[in-house]
Amino acid sequence: MSPSETKSIVTLSLLAAFVDGEKHERERAEIKRIAEGLSQADGLNLPTLYQDVLMKRVSLASVAGELRSTEARQLAYEMAVCVCDADGTQSEAERMFLVDVRTSLGLDASAAAFSQKAEEIAAVPVAATAAAAAASVPASVPVAPKNPDTAELDKSILNASILNGALELLPETLSTMAIIPLQMKLVYRIGKSYGYELDSGHIKDFLATVGVGLTSQYLEQAGRKLLGSLLGKVGGGLLRGLGNQAVSSGMSFASTYALGHVAKRYYAGGRTLSAQTLKDAFSGVVKEGQNLQTQYLPAIQEKARTLDAGKVLSLVRGA
Repeated sequence: MSPSETKSIVTLSLLAAFVDGEKHERERAEIKRIAEGLSQADGLNLPTLYQDVLMKRVSLASVAGELRSTEARQLAYEMAVCVCDADGTQSEAERMFLVDVRTSLGLDASAAAFSQKAEEIAAVPVAATAAAAAASVPASVPVAPKNPDTAELDKSILNASILNGALELLPETLSTMAIIPLQMKLVYRIGKSYGYELDSGHIKDFLATVGVGLTSQYLEQAGRKLLGSLLGKVGGGLLRGLGNQAVSSGMSFASTYALGHVAKRYYAGGRTLSAQTLKDAFSGVVKEGQNLQTQYLPAIQEKARTLDAGKVLSLVRGA
């Protein structure tokens, strides 16, 4: 892929991030931070791209014109879809935007099918069953005090971290998108183990409080892959260079590990920790997770070899 195509893919992803006009200022700040953090990759000036998108100095037509190869057009569309679905199912503005993207890029019906798969992943409830979600009570009131097996909780957090680290190693864009709903399900299960019946709104607020934006996290995951030339052949399902992808899988492992352990502290303590305490705790445990990732890299790589990216929806539903 040429540098201009890489730039256009990133630009299209940023356009998708802001198309619904409803991003919280906190999420905008996270997206800007990510753009600045990736700014040295491949010589791209991502902070400038970020400003160009916000100031509407770039258009879909101009971006599409730079995407000349079939592979680049398909990848650009898939990333735009996943950005739109990262924080939940698509809004009407996002659906219309993606229709325009498909038309501008000259993509066939398979592109619409990809969007449908992404929507199905985004629509999977965090609760184990729809009935459980419907029966939920306000998250501030425990259903019943519980004393879960903390060793088992620690094991489930580690397993979820290894799984999400492995998903980031897979080349398919849908695999990366599955990381966020799996993190949300992990928080749900931890809350439930302490007697709290949580809904997706509460869990999104919890993630945002500790500093994990949904759209921004997907952009960061996808950006590391794209700008590090780690995506491999789009749709090929081939694992490539696993030994060189430690950095890519590291943040998904570490963020999942931190979310799990901070959620455990939060719900075990009766949800009394302040927002700043949660944020500080998350930052500290992320560093711990980054250090542990090297230790568990062989397990992450082995898990990646056993995953079937074509069954991502089943994986999310079964979590």
